[in-house]
Amino acid sequence: MANVVSICGSLRKGSYNRMLMQSLPGLAPPGMAITEAPPFTEIPLYNADGVIFCTPEYNFSLPGGLKNAIDWVSRLPGQPFAGKPIALQSASPGPLGGARVQYDLRRMLVFLDALTLNKPEVFVGSCASRFDEKTGALTDPTTRDFVKQQLAAFAEFIDRHGGAKS
Repeated sequence: MANVVSICGSLRKGSYNRMLMQSLPGLAPPGMAITEAPPFTEIPLYNADGVIFCTPEYNFSLPGGLKNAIDWVSRLPGQPFAGKPIALQSASPGPLGGARVQYDLRRMLVFLDALTLNKPEVFVGSCASRFDEKTGALTDPTTRDFVKQQLAAFAEFIDRHGGAKS
C-alpha cells in the first residue's frame, strides 16, 4: 500500500487545483491511499511514501504560501524530501495548464534531492470547462484518464524507489 499526501498550493476558496486534488482519491489505483495534508500553517513532520503537489501558477511561478512552506520544510534536520517520490499536477484557466509552475517546482525539488516523477505529466489547461462548477468534481473524461495514468505510474514509481513496505 502506497501512502501519499497531497498538498494544494492555492489558498483561494474555489481553487481548481483544490478541485483537482480532491478528485485524486477516487482516481487512485488499488493500493494507493491519498490523504490531504493540513494547511501550510499546520504541516507536520513529513512521513509519507510520496507527495503530490497540485498547484496553480502565480506570475509564472509558485504561489508565495507554497514556496514559504517548502522553504520551511527544507530547513528541517534530515531533509524530509530527500529521496522521496513526488508527483506534480496543476490546473489553470489558461491553455498551458500551469507548465511554468511545474518547471520551477521541479528545479526546487532537485535542490531538495526529491525524486520527481517525470511522466506522465498532468497540466489541466482551460480548467473551468473540466470541473463541475457546483460540485467541484473533475468531469472531463480525457483529463480524468490522464490523472489516472499518472497516479498508476506514481504508485509504480513509489514501489521502485523504496516506498511503502507491506
